[in-house]
Amino acid sequence: MYYVYVLQSLKDRDLYIGITSDLETRIRRHNAGYEKSTKRRIPFVLLYSEVFATRLEARDREKYFKSGFGREIIRSLLIKAKE
Repeated sequence: MYYVYVLQSLKDRDLYIGITSDLETRIRRHNAGYEKSTKRRIPFVLLYSEVFATRLEARDREKYFKSGFGREIIRSLLIKAKE
């Protein structure tokens, strides 16, 4: 199983989109400062995740979420979740 996940930095409120096979460990690594790409923006909270059977499916979804239109979809999902 693979996960596509969206984290939000509590420091600057920006989003981080990633892929992993172990979601809990990955979030702990981000928050512990082990990941170079997010080290300066900790702490993070998990906002959204999706599960996929294959890495290829998850990678395609991650690429989509990282596109301009995909980021708008994420923001609309988050707005609906708050309602």
